[in-house]
Amino acid sequence: MKSFLSLTVSILMLISNSLYAQSTAPANSTLFKNVNIFDGKSNTLLKNYYVLVKNNTIEKVSSSEPAINSQDLVTVIDGNGYVLMPGLIDAHWHTMFVASPAANVIYGDPNLITLVAAKEAKATLMRGFTSVRDMAGNSFGLKDAIDQGLNNGPRIWPSGAIISQTGGHGDFRLPTELPSTPGGKLPMFVAAGHSALADGPSEVLKRSREQLMRGASQLKLGAGGGIISKYDPIDVSQYSLDEIKAAVSAADAWNTYVTVHAYTSKAIQTAIKAGVKCIDHGHLMNEETAQLMSEKGIWLSTQPFVTDPNSPLSPEQLAKERIVTEGTDRLYSLAKKYHLKTAFGTDILFESKKGGADQNKMLVQMTRWYTPAETLKMATADNAQLLALSGPRSPYSGKLGVIEEGALADILVIKGNPLDDMHLLEDPKNNLVVIMKDGKIYKNNL
Repeated sequence: MKSFLSLTVSILMLISNSLYAQSTAPANSTLFKNVNIFDGKSNTLLKNYYVLVKNNTIEKVSSSEPAINSQDLVTVIDGNGYVLMPGLIDAHWHTMFVASPAANVIYGDPNLITLVAAKEAKATLMRGFTSVRDMAGNSFGLKDAIDQGLNNGPRIWPSGAIISQTGGHGDFRLPTELPSTPGGKLPMFVAAGHSALADGPSEVLKRSREQLMRGASQLKLGAGGGIISKYDPIDVSQYSLDEIKAAVSAADAWNTYVTVHAYTSKAIQTAIKAGVKCIDHGHLMNEETAQLMSEKGIWLSTQPFVTDPNSPLSPEQLAKERIVTEGTDRLYSLAKKYHLKTAFGTDILFESKKGGADQNKMLVQMTRWYTPAETLKMATADNAQLLALSGPRSPYSGKLGVIEEGALADILVIKGNPLDDMHLLEDPKNNLVVIMKDGKIYKNNL
């Protein structure tokens, strides 16, 4: 009995000592010194500052060197007067579709698609995009692999499958696969979880709940015609008011929101009446619709689409693309006039040769309509507000998009001042000298 008690006491002491060691273990800290800060919100820089990161959080932002616990493990980075800023956020990204040909995504092996997407996720992070809102595709597994440290990549807010009506923006079936039959074989892109076909409120409700079950941070519906999709002209509206309301009811129950793919005023206004909180695209909206969005506080998540002379699209797709791109200037004019809550995204798809290499180029392109400071604010602090719309369904806790005490440590250091020259960001390989996500350094050329 005595020996048993002695053994028990010894075990308890070992556990106690282990817990004490964990609670007093040195923190991993990074001190950035001699940096000029773009904080994600201001039009000017904070000159010659210090930023102290402890573990994954910004602990101190100050004009004088902060005190550091002598027990902490500290990495000191001299910024050489370069600009330190929050990690970039892409509010309309397709993690699974960026770097694979359309045919592979629609008909090919899902395992290959995931491997290609994993490689592209690393490249996305190295371009300075530390967070993305994924706007269709089965990115759940890759997201988990990134979160577990198995693969480098950005934080992902997944929508899961785009929910689409028959003949809608997410329907890529061949005509020979019609008519569909109950219990029939699912098309590959549906079976892989990239798209969910649903007609009628009850089906939309079920598919919405399935995406939330899988871990969607928000839901995406196809509410209007698309460029890539085959069967739906741009002017076509998709889903009835009651069908969209079904998705909204599912999202509301899970304390998150619905966004819709829509270009035209008719599609946008139907979605707003149904209760959606975000419109993705919107390039063909009229002034009345912009005013309605402003009054209702609806987010506009859009992209600087311009006609690309080297586009790989088919003639039919190019014709639809021209209709959309002709509305880009007017869209941004309306967004500014009515002070719409506007997010920046890219919506790069099926670029098997260059992947998402144009992501930074599209960000710089925003300076056609906004100042560099406004553009960077949109791609950091503003986009972070849109991510926060997911509420408790957000996969990450903590504040993003800003350099301030208590925020998560997603940080870039740029060789130069992007407020003077945004083109610096078009060359992330040479000009992004430090990339940090969640307090971990992924690149340090200083």
